[in-house]
Parts: sequence; C-alpha cells; structure tokens
Amino acid sequence: MNKAVVVVFGDEKRAYEGSRAMQDLHREGNITLYADAVIAKDSAGKVSVRKADDRGPEGTLIGLLVGSLAGLVGGPVGVGVGAGTGTLIGAAFDLARIGIDSDFVTEVQEFLLPGNAAVIAEVDEVWQTPLDTRMEALSGRIFRRSRIQVEDAYYERELAAFEAELDSLEAELDKASAKRKAKLEAKVQETRQKLGAKRQELKDRIEAVKGEGEAKIESLKEQIATVRSEEKERLTKRLEEVRADYRERTAKLDQAWKLTKAALTP
Repeated sequence: MNKAVVVVFGDEKRAYEGSRAMQDLHREGNITLYADAVIAKDSAGKVSVRKADDRGPEGTLIGLLVGSLAGLVGGPVGVGVGAGTGTLIGAAFDLARIGIDSDFVTEVQEFLLPGNAAVIAEVDEVWQTPLDTRMEALSGRIFRRSRIQVEDAYYERELAAFEAELDSLEAELDKASAKRKAKLEAKVQETRQKLGAKRQELKDRIEAVKGEGEAKIESLKEQIATVRSEEKERLTKRLEEVRADYRERTAKLDQAWKLTKAALTP
C-alpha cells in the first residue's frame, strides 16, 4: 500500500541513518522507496530540508509532500520547498490535496521537537514489521498515512460542491423576478467560471496521476531486476496491482472530468 511515512529521530545523525536503512530495505525488497528527504528542526523551531531525494517525474509530488509537511511542522517560518505558497495555509491546502490529514500533522508536531530531525518518505509496504524494526532500532518514532483515497476524493467533493451550487442558482433563476435575474445571472456565470477552472485543474491532475503511475511502475521494474529471486514474485504482483490501481484512478478522475461538461452546458 502506498503511504506517506514520517520517522522522527532525536538528532540529524540518526535521521540520516534512518534514511540509509530505508534504502537498504528497498534494496532487500522489503519496501519500495519512491523518494525520501531528511528535515531538521533547530533550537528556534525552524524546519529546514537537509536532504531531498528526487527520483524522476514523481519528484514534484514528493517535493510537495516534503515542503508542505516541513512548513506545517515547522510553522509559518518553515521552508516552502515544493509547497504551493510557502505559507502555513498554503501548506495545509497542499497537504489536503495529496491526502494528508490534519491529525497526521498534529501527531508529527507533538514529537518533532527543537533539535530533532525526521525522514519523510513515500513508500509501498506489504507489512510494517521490516520498517518498524529498523526504525525502532534507531529510536525512531514512526507515523504513517495512506495517501490515495483522500487525494482523489478531494476533487470529487470540490466538483460536486460547484455543481450543486450551479444547480441551485439555475433553479432560483427560473423563478426569479426581472429585478433579481441580472444579479443571479452574474452569480451563475461566476460559478460556471469556477467550475471550469476546477475542471482544468482536474485535467492537469489526471495527467499528473498518469505520470506518477508510470514513474512508480518504472521504479518497481528496476527494483524487481535487482532483488533476490524470492522477492521477485511478490514485487511483480505489486507491480500489477500498481498498474491496475493507476488505471482505475485515472478512469475515475476522467469520468468526473467528463461529467462536468454537462454541468457547464447552458
């Protein structure tokens, strides 16, 4: 399952050891590590990125995850690497889009104290024990969240909200007096523009999801070519699952995109 993972350590040295341990687990075939970064929190509470790993097309998404999380756990003065606005509000918005809830951030905030460091990663793992064992040996505190469901649901909710508002306005317009029609027509046009913008955003997201899927498939192929024979079967099965998952996701998002066409037709 694809997850965002944050592991908090007592210091930067152990965070780097944690990052290397994740890479070892990837080579062994126990997890698939798509990308990771090391962040550190100084005595003043400011978070900075010490190491960022960008592995191909999905790097933009990982940068967003790292930058948003770093900005939130470090407060408004934190870094803005990959985040939409570099602000606390912008980071929160970006996290919502990629499927990280506020409870997850709150948990991390409680443990990432001044002087601490953390590894932020995107991984696939079948079971948690291998990663838990390595991180606990380094006194790391692990936090996990699955990303995909919230991320895709965000667009569905946004589109549904605009479509409902448009339906309501158009129904009101049919019954409005001549005096009210002009104002309601202006609101209808404004809502159509917002829905159109959201539709374009969704189209861009569909392309991003396709690119993310292709990059992860390639990463898994490379991993399969290097792991021991006993791990190849499991990873090959995971490769097929990832292919199927991204086909389903893009189809679902594409359907939502097509449905907005009818809503935008006068």
